[in-house]
Parts: sequence; C-alpha cells; structure tokens
Amino acid sequence: MTLQKFLTICFLFAFSGATAIAQRPGGKGSKGKGKGKGRPSFAVLVEEAVSQKFVGVTARGSVEKDLFNIEATGVSTKPIKVAADIFLAALSPEQRKMTTFPVDDSEWRRWANQHSLPRQGVSFQEMNKEQRELAFDLIAAGLSAKGLKTTQDIMKLNETLAELSGKPDEYGRWLYHMTVMGEPSETEPWGWQFDGHHCVINYFVLGDQVVMSPYFVGSEPVEATSGRHKGTIILQEEQNAGLAFARSLSDEQKSRAVIQESKGGSNALTEAFKDNVVLSYAGLPFSGLNDAQQLAFRNLVGLWTGHIRDGHAQVKMEEVEKHLDKTYFAWIGSTDEDSVFYYRIHSPVVLIEFDHQRPIGLERTGVPTRDHIHAVVRTPNGNDYGKDLLRLHHEKHPH
Repeated sequence: MTLQKFLTICFLFAFSGATAIAQRPGGKGSKGKGKGKGRPSFAVLVEEAVSQKFVGVTARGSVEKDLFNIEATGVSTKPIKVAADIFLAALSPEQRKMTTFPVDDSEWRRWANQHSLPRQGVSFQEMNKEQRELAFDLIAAGLSAKGLKTTQDIMKLNETLAELSGKPDEYGRWLYHMTVMGEPSETEPWGWQFDGHHCVINYFVLGDQVVMSPYFVGSEPVEATSGRHKGTIILQEEQNAGLAFARSLSDEQKSRAVIQESKGGSNALTEAFKDNVVLSYAGLPFSGLNDAQQLAFRNLVGLWTGHIRDGHAQVKMEEVEKHLDKTYFAWIGSTDEDSVFYYRIHSPVVLIEFDHQRPIGLERTGVPTRDHIHAVVRTPNGNDYGKDLLRLHHEKHPH
C-alpha cells in the first residue's frame, strides 16, 4: 500500500463518524486523538492494526501454548483450492494483480465492518456475471450451505439498507471484495478473504486444515419487510437459541452468567482492529450446567461452527469439546422473550459474541434493537487468520 493511499484511508476514517471502541468490562477506554474521550479516530485504529505485532485475543495478555497443531483432519481441501484457481483464472490480469497478496500480508488484518472502509481486491460490483458466480463457488467450497446462504442474505439486506436509507452509493448488494492470500495449494499455506459491510470472512488453509476467523456477520435491518429482497432474514436461529439457553438457567446460574444487567448500544469487544484484545474469562462455566443445559450449550456453539463447511465444522467442534472445562457463557441484558441482549461463549480455542446494537444506518435512537445485529467468531490465543498454524509451518519449513 502506498503512503498516499494509507493517508487517504486515515482521512476517510477520521471523518466517517468513528464509533466507540469496545472496552474490557471495568477497564478504561483506550486513548487516542479521535473525537470524544476514549474514542480514537479510525486513523489511529488502522495504524495500530497494521503496526502492532499480532498476538491474538488472550485471557491474561499472554498466549496459552500448544493449543494448535499441524495435523491431518481427513477432510480434503482440494475443492476449495480448485474453486480458487478457477476464480483467479477468470479475472483479468489487472484484477488478479489487485486481488492477490502474500500469505503473510498485513492485508488480512485490514478488514472492518464499516461500509466506509476503502478495500483491496476485486469487488462484486466490478465483476461480470461469470466472475460473481465463480466467487460464490469459492465461498461455497469453504462454507456450509447455511454459511453461504447467510453471506448472500447479508448482501441482499445491504441492498435493502440502501433502499431504506436512500444511499445506494454507500450500501448495496455488490459492495463486497475478494482477496486471495498466497497461492492456492493442497500442501502450502494460503487463504482468501471476503470483506464488506456486515460480513467479513477470513479463511486460512494449510493442507487439510482450515481456520475461519475472524468471522463477522450481521445486518441492519435484520429482516427485509419490503423492497426487492422482501422476506430475507438472518441469524434468527442463533439469536433465539441463545435466548432459550439463557432462559433455561436457574436464578443462581443467572447470577453468575449475567455480567451486566443493562444492555448498552454496543457491547461487542472483539470486532475490527481488536486482534490483540485481553479479555478475561467471565460468566458461568460449562461445569455449572446440568446435562440438558450442556447439550443445549453444545448445540448453540454448533450453530456457529456450522457456518463452516460440514467436515471442518465437525473438526472445529471436536476442538471445542476438548476445552469445555475452560469454557464460559456470559450474558448482558434481560432474558425476557422480547429482550435485546448480548451473549459471549469464550474458551481457549473459540470466542463467539452475539450483540443487538443501536441503529446506525437507519433511525438513530441510541437504543439497541433486534433489527441491528453484530456477531463475531474468533480463534483466541494466536490462531486467528491461521497465524499459529502458519508459524508452525514456517518453523518446519523456513522461508
């Protein structure tokens, strides 16, 4: 990235209405030169995302060791590699040049949910019909049918937001970008990224292992009640299952799970530019659940891992199962049937946040609503973007 382009990004971010950064409960906001106390400008956030050494989300500031290994999963990644090759071959030389990056490039970390972020890669808007179909084939090869549908429905809802807001230049179905990191391979590390408003997929591949995180999904509105995509709706199963699980808790269990009774406008802690957040385990431990609740909890986690292609979703769940003794469930808000809320599932190998947020693109009331959802899935302790697997690979095969 040229200095001129970086300064342009900083300028756009500084004047795009920066939102407050997530804070650790009970902690102080990070300081910066942005508007408002404890509210750094996007220029500061971009600079930090690029310049900070990657550590990963941790519970105590240091990475828990030996959580991830290079090992066979028995689930072939060849279909993903083939889909990537075909997609890249369909691009023009100029498009391909702007879409491909080294596997360890900082481009991985430049993602954000905000629509105003200047993005790299080729956009769906500039792709022709065949290229779009091949891009979706690549996404479909890496995600489950549910994951693909969620992605495509978010894109449709972004067009609904354009219709409702009257801002087709800011929002729209095709304002999403694809990049490919490294050269698609069945043996060497590589990956791809899908980046746009309310949907970001970071997808790392090494042999037959995959890491799909950070993974960000959401929408405003969550349901299209009018317009071209009327009837489109997302994340209701993840929302309703989370609430049902919280309502199944006894009063004593709730006293441990609820870390804050009042729901703020935004409670998510690990969205964009939060690769190195220190987030303590909090809430109700898995060991504090009865048998029926433990099953419901596993099913809730499975709704999120189920966005990955089926075989690798099972691999991820097996990884989660190994650390259930250090897994916690935290809740913010009430548990009434129509409540707005935040929940978090946190273990050494998975972090899931679901958050009802205040309106931003539509009427700004400042009050959280079920019609604006943010959710993020991360791999703590250094394996977001598959970075720990990449480190292990480089130790065995120096580059």
